[in-house]
Amino acid sequence: MSDPTATVEGGVRLVSGARGTARIVSAPPAHAAEHEDPYKYKYIIAIAVTLAAVLELIDTSIVNVAIPHMMGNLGATLDEISWVSTGYIIANVIVIPMSGWLSAFFGRKRYLTGSISLFVFASFMCGAAHSLGALVLWRVIQGLGGGALLSTAQTTLFESFPPEEVGIGQAMFGVGVMVGPTIGPTLGGYIVDNYNWPWIFYINIPLGILAGFMVYTYVHDAAHQERARSIDFPGILFLATGVGSLQWMLERGERYDWFDSRFVTALCVTAVTSFVLLIWRELTCKEPVINFRVLKSRQLSAGVSIAAFLGLALFGSVFVLPVFLQNLHGFTANQTGLVILPGAIASAVTMVWVGRNANWLDARATVTIGALFFMLSMWQLSTLTLDAGRGDLFWPLVWRGVGLGLIFVPLTNATMAELATRDLAQGTGMFNLTRQLGGSLGIAIMATLLTRFTTIAKANLAEHVTTMDPTSLGRLHAITGAMIARGAPATVAHAQALAIMDHQITAQASVLAFSKIYLLSGMLLVSSLPLLFFFHTGKARTTVRSLH
Repeated sequence: MSDPTATVEGGVRLVSGARGTARIVSAPPAHAAEHEDPYKYKYIIAIAVTLAAVLELIDTSIVNVAIPHMMGNLGATLDEISWVSTGYIIANVIVIPMSGWLSAFFGRKRYLTGSISLFVFASFMCGAAHSLGALVLWRVIQGLGGGALLSTAQTTLFESFPPEEVGIGQAMFGVGVMVGPTIGPTLGGYIVDNYNWPWIFYINIPLGILAGFMVYTYVHDAAHQERARSIDFPGILFLATGVGSLQWMLERGERYDWFDSRFVTALCVTAVTSFVLLIWRELTCKEPVINFRVLKSRQLSAGVSIAAFLGLALFGSVFVLPVFLQNLHGFTANQTGLVILPGAIASAVTMVWVGRNANWLDARATVTIGALFFMLSMWQLSTLTLDAGRGDLFWPLVWRGVGLGLIFVPLTNATMAELATRDLAQGTGMFNLTRQLGGSLGIAIMATLLTRFTTIAKANLAEHVTTMDPTSLGRLHAITGAMIARGAPATVAHAQALAIMDHQITAQASVLAFSKIYLLSGMLLVSSLPLLFFFHTGKARTTVRSLH
């Protein structure tokens, strides 16, 4: 077997060997490396890519509080306006697993800068849209641009920090990932209340331009990244069809009563078929858009599986808590955000501590402790009643924040610990994809179960509220008397009393349903802990693996 030979053409290194020629983006010139610290701008790069990722995550949830205003302004129904959110998420999820291949094909610097530019331009066009069709179109384009801002940003941080400080970079990124979805509804509520809904998109423009400028100035192409010589069009088609169908099914399943709907069933069949074809295609293709072969790493396979459970538990609980606060306690979006804020701060502080001590922490221990903190938080939330106040929410949400802080950074670092540097982009893409799909699945499951648990609990409670029950009759007479005292006729007062009691029963049934949802979220995350036994090591990446 002949030794590989290398030539340089136009700043690109061509390596020739028995398996053909690979185009590798060149590292910085040797003389530059000798006179300049390659990690000199690591914190600027971390701020730039984290800012971009935060903008992408905020836009996932910020539109939810503006939907009523959009409906009135654009003359759209709730079903139609929901595409503003659904279109963005579907486009986003499709691009996430492709981000490693796209980054290699275009070059990391060009791809990341171009994605931020596309995201910013689409944000402007979303704010300027005067029709529902235009708004949905630009939201899809915005999602395509935003898809790069998670996985590519995370990969960039792995290579922008020296091996012994990788945890610090991941901690900065983790703070953005956890805080972004939290401040989205609060920021959106403030903007809508004080300005108008287009400004939820316009706010991306100055921050996006700043992030894009810093990325263009300080981020460089990966030194070990091979560029594909062909485009895997069938793989891209199967990926888009599979992920798009699955995400669409999860977004609309509850509304169409799941598999009682032929449409939802068709989406499920399409998703399963597309994923089977995608796996077959990518395992037989020489230059796949998604390299499933990296899953041969037992560490990566276990890590992305835990990420799916993390997304399922986290997004599920994040989804139901605002509903609990706003529907049962009458909180506004701003008030809900202020209640959740201490937990976000606790998560950020914990991640900073974990990042600074990443080299000696073992992910198998920290993830286990974090999951137990999360379970404690969910148990405390499950004990809340209609009389609960802000003080009752403080410590449960702080424990949840601490738990997530102990999980995210160590799990990410340990999951990537055994990957070669050239495979990091594929690894982070799969990690973020499974977390995102797990989150979508979690929201869909929790929304469905919340409705069903409430119905079952209400039926059980109603069995004890009858005309044969003295306590129920006494309460009905007391409410009727109060209505009459306020000037209502006797027949009207009786009807109002019945309506009030029905509302009270529904509220109590909802509390019981939320209690079960919280406990289920905690148990789902804890149930993933046995996967940690598949980890060879719980340590972070402390050595930069060379191309091999």
